[in-house]
Amino acid sequence: MDHDGKHRGQKIRVAIIGVGNCASSLVQGVEFYRTAAEDGIVPGLMNIDLGGYPIHAVEFSAAFDVVEGKVGLDLAEAIFAPPNNTIKFAEVPNLKVRVDRGMTHDGLGRYVSTRVRKARGSTADMVKILKDTGTDVVVNYLPVGSEMATKWYVEQVLEAGCAFVNCIPVFIASQPYWAQRFADRRLPIIGDDVKSQVGATILHRVLTNLYRERGVKLERTYQLNFGGNMDFYNMLERERLESKKISKTGAVTSQLNYALPTEAVHVGPSDYVPWLTDRKWAYIRMEGTTFGNVPLNVEVKMEVWDSPNSAGVVIDAVRYAKLALDRGIAGPLEGPAAYLMKTPPRQYTDDQARRLAEEFAAEVPEPRFRRHAARPGYPRIISSPAREGRGEDRKAPASLALRARRRKRSPLG
Repeated sequence: MDHDGKHRGQKIRVAIIGVGNCASSLVQGVEFYRTAAEDGIVPGLMNIDLGGYPIHAVEFSAAFDVVEGKVGLDLAEAIFAPPNNTIKFAEVPNLKVRVDRGMTHDGLGRYVSTRVRKARGSTADMVKILKDTGTDVVVNYLPVGSEMATKWYVEQVLEAGCAFVNCIPVFIASQPYWAQRFADRRLPIIGDDVKSQVGATILHRVLTNLYRERGVKLERTYQLNFGGNMDFYNMLERERLESKKISKTGAVTSQLNYALPTEAVHVGPSDYVPWLTDRKWAYIRMEGTTFGNVPLNVEVKMEVWDSPNSAGVVIDAVRYAKLALDRGIAGPLEGPAAYLMKTPPRQYTDDQARRLAEEFAAEVPEPRFRRHAARPGYPRIISSPAREGRGEDRKAPASLALRARRRKRSPLG
């Protein structure tokens, strides 16, 4: 590193698992911002320079998919191959990165399998490819519900010795078993389930936190999302949707210091509308009680291009992961994960999480990974029997009092 803190000439070699719309936006974004000024304000970026790494430090080393029509192509071509349908905002030159055949397992759901064909051939030697290409960070963009496939890929990443960014709601970084596996291998991990820059979940979280801070009691809330990309089509299979609902619900209700009844919260994808393509429409309603028990209700409609909305977050995530590699920091990165992910090892308010992430980039020591905090941020909801003292919802936090004590101990609380 130079005296001014820049990693002059150093690259961040990034491999992608799943060449869908999100991968397309990430690859386009790196090209689009390649010549961005390294100071000032650049629309669309949260950080132009992060810990000494500018955007152009990111380069792609490998890619894996199972869809016929993508496998075998250069990554620059595969990102625009059907059924990808996100907006094209950059011309991407040939990257000399071949999309290799990955492992399927449960990566193709029942609905998506009717729209794509599985590529022929055997699964590539992923460990060898990652090592041969000098990959630093692997980004997981598999479809929602790819539980077994994700775990298979994680084993390959651990064996190859790479950092991992888990963008989907399969709980890895937030689980003690996997967190310890990465810590034992001296490898960093950021997860789980990426937030968008300004998406439905982050907006819902901020409004929920606003209610709490301003003394408004949130009584009922919903967040309905629908769109026309393969992510929404895949989630028509309700069994694959469960982890997504847990992740999104927990991200919102974690901002409260009390539990909501199960029936009072609905957060999650709702339907598939083909003509929306990669656009997502989100409807949020929050019903609360304010001064004198007077009702206060808020409704929001948001329209976004879904995949570009998360790409800037992932550009930051891979840079945080590379900084951890540089510094020899292993296991889940608590601050960056809390800022960038819906289900981090430990939830904070977004303001606290941003400060922790900034301190990490500036090399200010962050709170170390603690076993009791390494679990999914399950929804802060309780069943009716639990409220009446007759039972306990398994998805509720172990103890609200314990959560309160942790907040008091937090240096940011």
